[in-house]
Amino acid sequence: MPAKPKMHSAEDDLAFMRSIVEGGGRPSLTLAICYLAGGLLYGLQCLFHVGQVIGLIRWPDLANLAFVVMITVSFLAVLTWAILKDRKSGAARGPLASRSLNAAFSATGMANTAVIIVFGVGAVRDNDFAIWLYYAAIVFALQAAAWYMAWTLKKKGWMLATALGGWVTAVALGLLVRQPVWYLGVCTVALFAIFALPGWVMFREARTGSKAAA
Repeated sequence: MPAKPKMHSAEDDLAFMRSIVEGGGRPSLTLAICYLAGGLLYGLQCLFHVGQVIGLIRWPDLANLAFVVMITVSFLAVLTWAILKDRKSGAARGPLASRSLNAAFSATGMANTAVIIVFGVGAVRDNDFAIWLYYAAIVFALQAAAWYMAWTLKKKGWMLATALGGWVTAVALGLLVRQPVWYLGVCTVALFAIFALPGWVMFREARTGSKAAA
C-alpha cells in the first residue's frame, strides 16, 4: 500500500523559510548601495525642495532641472558600479539566504515602478500634482512590508524598526499631501532614516562578509 503523502503546515513552511535565511549569507552590495545612495541622494533632493518652498533657494528653472537630473544620474551611476562589482565578486550567485532576501526586495522595487507609473499618469491626466505625491506613501508602505518580512525571518531589531518607521511614514505622507512643507520634511527624514541608514548597515555587513570570504 503506497505511503500517504505528508501534508505541510504553515508552521513547516515558515520554519523552512527561516532556515533558508538563517543559514548564512551576506546582503548584496547592490541592495546595500541602492538603499544608501538612494537615501542620501534623494534625501538631499528633498532638502533642496524644502529650501525652494521656504524661499531659501531661488534658482532659475533650468538650474533646478539640472540639479534634479544630476541626482538621478548620480544614483544610476552608483547603482551601475555596485551591480558590476557584485557580478565580479560573484555575489549574485551567493548563498540562498542572500538571494532570497534580495529577490524579495527586487520584487518590491518592481511593484514600486508600477506605482510610480500609475500615479504619475493619473496626476498628469487629472492635472493634480497631489495625486503624484501619494506615490511616495505607497512606496514607503511597500518597503515597510518588505522589511517586516525580513524581520520575521531574521529577527534583527533594526529591521523591525525600519518596518515600523516605513509604516508610520506612509501614513504621515498620505495625510500631508496638501501641506508641502511638512510633507517634504517627513520625506527628507524618512529617506535618511529608513533608506540611507539601513543601507549603511547592509553595506557594512556586505563589506564584512567580503573580508571574511577573502
